[in-house]
Amino acid sequence: MLIDFRVYSASIDLSGVQDENNVVKVTRQLSLKDPLSTSPKEVDIREVFHCDSILLCTTEDDRLVLWNPCSGEKTRWMNNPVGHSLKKYNYYALGKSSSSNKYKILRIRQHGTGILKCLVEYEIYDFTSHSWRVVGETSDWSIHWLMHRGMSVNVNTYWLASSHIPDSQKDFLLSFDFSTERFQSMSLPVDDFSYDFMALSVTREEHKLCLLGKRYPYNDTHVWIATKIESTGAMSWSKFLTLKRSIYRQLILCSGMNFLADPENNVLVCPGRQQNSNSFLHIFGKDKHMGVDHHDAGSKCLLVCYVPTLAQIQQGS
Repeated sequence: MLIDFRVYSASIDLSGVQDENNVVKVTRQLSLKDPLSTSPKEVDIREVFHCDSILLCTTEDDRLVLWNPCSGEKTRWMNNPVGHSLKKYNYYALGKSSSSNKYKILRIRQHGTGILKCLVEYEIYDFTSHSWRVVGETSDWSIHWLMHRGMSVNVNTYWLASSHIPDSQKDFLLSFDFSTERFQSMSLPVDDFSYDFMALSVTREEHKLCLLGKRYPYNDTHVWIATKIESTGAMSWSKFLTLKRSIYRQLILCSGMNFLADPENNVLVCPGRQQNSNSFLHIFGKDKHMGVDHHDAGSKCLLVCYVPTLAQIQQGS
């Protein structure tokens, strides 16, 4: 979890949830320090992205760092493109090329909030030359700033985006293939304007892509799992959970929200302390809702889909 600019290892026990005090255990803070600084202070982390158990972090002092908290190996600090900032409307993703088995960082520089048509530029960080190279640009689509946190599945990354073709604006699923370094439109479970697609996640065990959408005018929320992803962009989806409005009325489910999906126990886990909520976490099931507090934790929480491994970060030449 990312809690108040610090990364923590945590476990969430969702089997037979009865006592909210035993659901989440924040075990320890994972230390990240700047090797060039003499200060003992920890680095303030703004956001965390992941792929294959490697973490890509943006920092409050406008830097990027690649990090494997489990292996304890040397971290990689990346230089920022000249004149570019890590601030608002710059979106990042970490992936891997299937041919070379090397990690890549994608940077999307969007000239606007993504609500309206705008210029989108994208580039790749090269670990060999320690530099950025431009891949392309487009104004055919954009990513809403609330939904900028991409979801990594099988080393590719997915976002909910909006197309800006003439006389039409439509939501769609966008993917980036780190092998070909190209974007592709993917199919959604329903092509229906009565749905508002709000967030992406992965399943707990098999790390399959999940999609959360709210249906109008009834406002029930549905969660789908991608059971098959084709190279052509075609996808097969299976609905695994429906939340009635009466179940989640204590928390506003919003676009770009962060959540974890557990099909085995038929529940969602969402961060709390946002909108009209005072709980640290929320657990939603088909016929149940539970607010969870953790008094030792900070005020703001981001769930990170991370499973510890000893994967290595290539150091380049």
